[in-house]
Amino acid sequence: MGLEETSVEKVKGIGAARAKQLERLGIRSVDDLLNHLPRRYQDMRQIVPLAQVKLQDTVTVRGQVMALQERRAQRRQNLILTKAILSDGSGQLNLIWFTRGWRTPSFIRQQVRVGATLVAYGKIETDGSQFLLKNPIWEAVSEENSLHTGRLVPVYPLTENLPVKILRRAIWQALDDYGPALADALPPSLISSRGLMPRPAAVRQLHFPDSWEQLERARRRIIFEEFFLLQLGLAVRKRWLKAPEKGVSHRDDGVLAGKFYSLLPYELTRSQKRAIGEIFADMEATRPMQRLIQGDVGSGKTVVAAAALIKAAASGYQGALMAPTEILAEQHFASLGGKFAALGIRPALLVGGLPRARREEIVAGLASGEIQIVIGTQALIQEAVAFARLGLAVVDEQHRFGVRQRAGFKAKGQAPDLLVMTATPIPRTLALCVYGDLDITVLDELPPGRRQVLTKFVSALRREKVYAFVRGQVAAGRQAYLVYPLVEETETSQAGAVEAFENLRRGAFAGFKVGLLHGRLSSAEKEDTMRAFRDGQLQILVATTVVEVGVNVPNATVMVVEEADRFGLAQLHQLRGRVGRGQDQSYCILVADPSTPEGRARMQAMLETSDGFRIAEADLRLRGPGEFFGTRQHGLPELRVADLTRDLEQLVEARRAAFALIQADPDLSSPEHKTLRDALLKRFGERLALADLI
Repeated sequence: MGLEETSVEKVKGIGAARAKQLERLGIRSVDDLLNHLPRRYQDMRQIVPLAQVKLQDTVTVRGQVMALQERRAQRRQNLILTKAILSDGSGQLNLIWFTRGWRTPSFIRQQVRVGATLVAYGKIETDGSQFLLKNPIWEAVSEENSLHTGRLVPVYPLTENLPVKILRRAIWQALDDYGPALADALPPSLISSRGLMPRPAAVRQLHFPDSWEQLERARRRIIFEEFFLLQLGLAVRKRWLKAPEKGVSHRDDGVLAGKFYSLLPYELTRSQKRAIGEIFADMEATRPMQRLIQGDVGSGKTVVAAAALIKAAASGYQGALMAPTEILAEQHFASLGGKFAALGIRPALLVGGLPRARREEIVAGLASGEIQIVIGTQALIQEAVAFARLGLAVVDEQHRFGVRQRAGFKAKGQAPDLLVMTATPIPRTLALCVYGDLDITVLDELPPGRRQVLTKFVSALRREKVYAFVRGQVAAGRQAYLVYPLVEETETSQAGAVEAFENLRRGAFAGFKVGLLHGRLSSAEKEDTMRAFRDGQLQILVATTVVEVGVNVPNATVMVVEEADRFGLAQLHQLRGRVGRGQDQSYCILVADPSTPEGRARMQAMLETSDGFRIAEADLRLRGPGEFFGTRQHGLPELRVADLTRDLEQLVEARRAAFALIQADPDLSSPEHKTLRDALLKRFGERLALADLI
């Protein structure tokens, strides 16, 4: 039985009651316990002679208990004040503890005896006449192992009524009993060649480091392992998806694509031309294309995808584009369907809301091959939908879909080419982790003539002036968004969209057509509201961040974001990208009174640049990787020790090693790699859909 299946109650000192407390921390097994890592360390190694302690210093001291007194606190009768006088020959120091329950002897008095030697840690204070430590961390040095003082002491995340000493002792015990049995996933040759600490030693040093240097060595080992396993999984996917015998090879024929370009009212940017060149080269190769297009809002990703779909149709294959919402799929079809038809290509729109007869007609057309390009939602990957000859699958707003949905889309054909698009600029570190199985193309130019959105940062005290500006824009025939961080108000925030909608439509925006959009509405309600705003039936849309991705409303010129400091930079940038899509000057107004340096830094970053990639890097630095996408479902791997903002060098090193290993042993079938294969499937098998690949 592995440590994942071994109950934490098997650890000496952990009974049923403690196990329930640990469960609140997500700790159920011995493996969970060993992976509950310290959040920081207290350095209690340097013993300061009592004669040398200074007021306000945080010190570790050691001495003999010369006297011990216990009495009730004068003002709070339910408190016990326990005082010990500590001496080390050079001087004396008072240690004072406050505990509850005066009817019985305090815990301190039960544990400490006159004549005992204590090590104590805390901040030196004074009662006016002498120095003292209040409620110090302490330990009797007669204990077999010094866990709580006199070393680099781990400080762990805790839960109610769970003393840190109990948790620390339990982890020490688990390391003694089970640590030597920790499987080392990395091959011995890799550990040796890179000078890495063996895993059992690294885990012990992470919990109870002998020195800062040993702690850093342990971190380096675990960071490398986390990155290596992730990159190994991505290397397996990339190799399997690009197996030469599985690919679709499209014709080198740019005639139809050239006619498509002539239908556009503008010339392609250099960035778009470069992207199309890379995609066409991939499509003409025998191996399946696996490419991500990263591009800022308005950079022209859809046109690049359309060119690829046209190439697929010109080669005798079918192309399909999957969008996350019906209204976005309809938008793509409205902008591209007519152009496809003008080129002699039969297009179709497949979404869930179609009448049954029309849906059956489209499904039949896809099965027969009569429909050459289809644009739709997840309806495209339903079991009833079959393609005659799917050659290209395009996924829009990739971060809205998981690995399995992407794989399900590809499974509709015989290893079709895959092109995924995202309007969320992603820093290099995250791109290597989330999309490391894909080749990446970046669109880093905006089409000429597109106006920059003017961004303003204002205090909530000027909200009425903001409303007056919105009224002026709407009265001139424009439309506006007002975005709130919450659906409903809470005790700590009044920034709820529902209450704001009710107040604004009766107050500041009385007489205007105001709509409400948030995540608790049904899919049909959200689609209907967004269509009404797109079609001009609503002038002002009060919403949460559900508007950050998707629909193109060129007539919308104002984006007001309430409590903007509660949003990440990537979100704010996406929201700003909802306006500025037409010919009129557009505005993004950030309403906030940030109380933290981080909040003020985010507002300043929005004022300084409109470059999505610079903003993404700043967002990663300020908020960290766990908040970049907002939720785990977007594909960000769970890393316990590695830090994507700090450990890029080790990520690149681990990626190089992982891809080299897969080149040498593609299926991890070597006996030396059995433990590695098992660890890979356990850690990332489900997330990366690896079970059928190795």
